[in-house]
Amino acid sequence: MLKNELIFATQNQHKVQEIAAQINGTYEVKSLIDLAYTEELEETQETLEGNALQKVRFVANKFKTNCFADDTGLEVEALGGAPGVYSARYAGEGKSFEDNMDKLLQELGTETNRKARFRTVIALILNGKEYTFEGICEGNIINAKRGSQGFGYDPVFQPIGYEKTFAQMDIDLKAKIGHRGKAVAKLIDFLKAY
Repeated sequence: MLKNELIFATQNQHKVQEIAAQINGTYEVKSLIDLAYTEELEETQETLEGNALQKVRFVANKFKTNCFADDTGLEVEALGGAPGVYSARYAGEGKSFEDNMDKLLQELGTETNRKARFRTVIALILNGKEYTFEGICEGNIINAKRGSQGFGYDPVFQPIGYEKTFAQMDIDLKAKIGHRGKAVAKLIDFLKAY
C-alpha cells in the first residue's frame, strides 16, 4: 500500500475518534467529511453485514480508495433480536438517539429478561479485495438512562461484568470491551499482518 490512509465510510465523528484511538497511528483514519462527502450512505440491506458491504462498496467505487464501513445493531433477546439492523432508526426516520432509547425502554416495560448484545460488522476493501470482521458485546438493558459519554444506546446498555453503562465508561475501556472495539481489534490485527 502506498499510503497508509484508510477512509472510514461514516460521517459520525464519535466513531472516527474511537477507531482512530485504537488504530493509534498504524493507519491515518479519515472520514467522509474529510472527502467533503456529506450525503447519507444508503443502508437498505436486511443484515448488518449487508449494510456494511453496501456502504464500503459504494465508497470504494466512488473514491477509488481503500476504505472500511461498519454497521452496528443492538439485539435485545426479549424483543426477538430487535431493534437489530434498524437500531439507528428504531423510533422512525429522523428520530434521535433519545427517541430510540425511549421507545426501547417503553417496549421492554417491566420485562425481566433484559439480555441484549451489541454486534458490529466491519467490511473492509483493501486493494480491491473484501473482508469482514465481527465484534460482539453481551450485556443487559437497564431500566433508566445513566451517563453522558458515547452515543446511541450507550446510556441504557450495561456490559456483563461491569457496574457502569457504556455512557459512564471512558473511551479506552469502552474500546477494549465493546463490540466495535472487538471488531476493530480484528481489523487492526489483519492490517498489521497484511
